[in-house]
Amino acid sequence: AINIKTMTAAAATSNTTGGAPPDPNARYTFNDAALTALRKSSPWKDDPSYFQSTAISPSAVMKMMTHCHSGVEKGVKKGGNPIEVMGLLLGRPDPNTPKTLVVTDVFPLPIEGFETRVIADDGDVINHMIALGESLETTRKEKFMGWYHSHPFDVGIHSHCFLSQTDISTQLQWQRAEDPHGNPFLAIVVDPLRSLAKGHPELKAFRAYPPEYTNPIPNQCPDGSIIHEEQLRLEKWGSCSSAYYELHVEYFMSTGARNVLSLLNRNFLWMRALGSSAMCEKEARGRYPERVEKVAKKISKLDPQSGSGGGGGGDEEKDA
Repeated sequence: AINIKTMTAAAATSNTTGGAPPDPNARYTFNDAALTALRKSSPWKDDPSYFQSTAISPSAVMKMMTHCHSGVEKGVKKGGNPIEVMGLLLGRPDPNTPKTLVVTDVFPLPIEGFETRVIADDGDVINHMIALGESLETTRKEKFMGWYHSHPFDVGIHSHCFLSQTDISTQLQWQRAEDPHGNPFLAIVVDPLRSLAKGHPELKAFRAYPPEYTNPIPNQCPDGSIIHEEQLRLEKWGSCSSAYYELHVEYFMSTGARNVLSLLNRNFLWMRALGSSAMCEKEARGRYPERVEKVAKKISKLDPQSGSGGGGGGDEEKDA
């Protein structure tokens, strides 16, 4: 289960970071005229890394996690590997914080895949998407503005939230179709197994660079860090690390929703919060011998004559 306390705390701080509105309820409404003007100007067309963050509602997070976990359970029950799933994001760019994409809801799609290949090219799926879009046009003011899918790989040292070559191709198709028409498209990748291990949603949001764009900073990763070792870059970000960038993820929650979740966490989940330990996590246990070995090597290099790390025993003997 996902730790509600973590989500509540994240939402409480996210509303006041990154230029977001200080009012926790501000994300739930918007000015139609301001949004129309923003879509018309489309400043993201001239800046390949225009968007810097995405704000996700609690219901959207819960629906994504539930859907992604169902793929894990379905694959395991069949006696095989966890299944990748996919869905669509509903939301908008935010006129109050123009470099933020707001995700208000998500809708699962009848798509299943394996490894890093989840593609929405089936005729039935496309018809489903069209029918769903037409239905939402009469009931919601937001648009489909992104997609999400899962990477249900074994829990390791690094998160599996990255874009594969197939994901980049899919994301570029969406951006080319939607961005010029005032609807910037977002990609979210969920790591459901790591989410279960950590007790909080493990997901990341991305946008793809145009194919003609060349990053001026060599070896820069999607999160802005510099990793010179190619193998480490591959492990963390896949083979297309220079083709996309990561957006900061924040969660927004209304005052009423935060109070309810805080109450639930205090009354029902307090023991889980107290009983969790980082050393009990799988990747931490796996690296424990490696860390001990590193410490042992450092200790063996110490010079006992210099008194470094020796506790000052030599001085005490002289004083005696």
